[in-house]
Amino acid sequence: MLRIAVPNKGSLSEPAAAMLKEAGYRQRRDSRELVLPDPDNDVEFFFLRPRDIAVYVGSGTVDVGITGRDLMLDSESDAVEHLPLGFARSTFRWATTAGEMSTVEQVAGHRVATSYPVLVASYLRELGIEPAGVVRLDGAVETAIKLGVADVIADVVETGTTLRAAGLEIFGEPILRSEAVLVRRSDVDAPAGLDVLTRRLQGVLTAQQYVLMDYDVPTSLVEKAVAITPGLESPTVSPLHNGDWSAVRAMVPRGQTNQVMDALYDVGARAILVTSIHACRL
Repeated sequence: MLRIAVPNKGSLSEPAAAMLKEAGYRQRRDSRELVLPDPDNDVEFFFLRPRDIAVYVGSGTVDVGITGRDLMLDSESDAVEHLPLGFARSTFRWATTAGEMSTVEQVAGHRVATSYPVLVASYLRELGIEPAGVVRLDGAVETAIKLGVADVIADVVETGTTLRAAGLEIFGEPILRSEAVLVRRSDVDAPAGLDVLTRRLQGVLTAQQYVLMDYDVPTSLVEKAVAITPGLESPTVSPLHNGDWSAVRAMVPRGQTNQVMDALYDVGARAILVTSIHACRL
């Protein structure tokens, strides 16, 4: 039975539960449940703190888990990224008092406050930059400079509004672009059942990223139309009762739906229909 660790709370919890549900796995009805067997799919779920999941996976206590890339890298565990999951995206960046610094090299000799000390120290070490110290804080990192705890902060940044309100300014290149990831232990063979879980999650990701497009087009224009909708491998082309027309079906990136429909209409396609994909295997 595959043992899967999932976030018990926080920003990762609900999207992870929704993705697993779409993948056909059982989900808990009571947030107080910490262990949930799913015998129909031969898995067992363990609901843990997101920051602890990589540690449990790295130690072999559970087989795989869903956590943030930033949390995994900060854990110092033997867990490695197996599959990016496309949600809970964030950017990890430097910030300090406005006008004080413009490059990462200027961090040398200064105190850095962060909730991810291992990740930050490793990043600076790779660049050969020696800070005066790395101070770990569990929250409200943006106040560290004003309170005299640090000279620079390294924190997750979305819009930068909170930093600007604190009189801080982002500088330098991002330390990391993070998102939710499926992790597994680095030094052992893939556990039984991981291939099924991976295919299911990839199917959900594909369903989120693509739609199914059907349209009719004059047979003489099929080649022009399928050049617009090549699909993942090749579109399906079927003759219609009216031999002068053909029906085409192809997968199209969701974000390009309207542009593709416009292009097809200009070519001569008609009866263009778009359908959401709920699940798939590629």
